[in-house]
Amino acid sequence: MYEYISGKIIELNPTYLVIEAGQVGYNINISLTTYAALEGKSEAKIYVQHIVREDAHLFYGFADKREREVFNLLTSVSGVGVNTARLILSSYTSAELANVIMSDDVVAIKGVKGIGLKTAQKIIIELKDKIKGYADDGNSSSPAGSAAIQAKQEAVAALVMMDCAQPAAEKVVSAILKTTPNATVVQLIKEALAQLKRV
Repeated sequence: MYEYISGKIIELNPTYLVIEAGQVGYNINISLTTYAALEGKSEAKIYVQHIVREDAHLFYGFADKREREVFNLLTSVSGVGVNTARLILSSYTSAELANVIMSDDVVAIKGVKGIGLKTAQKIIIELKDKIKGYADDGNSSSPAGSAAIQAKQEAVAALVMMDCAQPAAEKVVSAILKTTPNATVVQLIKEALAQLKRV
């Protein structure tokens, strides 16, 4: 079992990073919350969850243990896979999600791309008692802004990797930038996911 990987950040994107440790480059899937926590850093210690499949060995990485623990809680719910759990943690920090679940906010969870009513209800029912300790941890991140063009490119690329159609992603991100020109990549992706969910 891998606990964490510590090393130099070679590449950082909203959905994954490449970290070099012991002359080996590890490709690690991450949430927007972890992306925001790592922005601007050259080195990192990433807590990992190793997922073994018949056709692949995958790493999911987290900036702190709490997010990994919440990720594992989410994937323990029937119908919630690793990519869905990552999308949820891209929409909410661990503390925000805990507060949403504890307040029985089905609408907020259903607002995440790919989450239907039944799954949202199941998440609340199964995790309400387990997630109490994660509320109000103060880990919300406010990443520094980046140039609009670069932010748009990164946001669209991330949305496409999250199974959004590229034309729709570009259209929504461009519209968001018109009203919020200083939006960060994380803000762009979160708002775009919310808008695409409503389409």
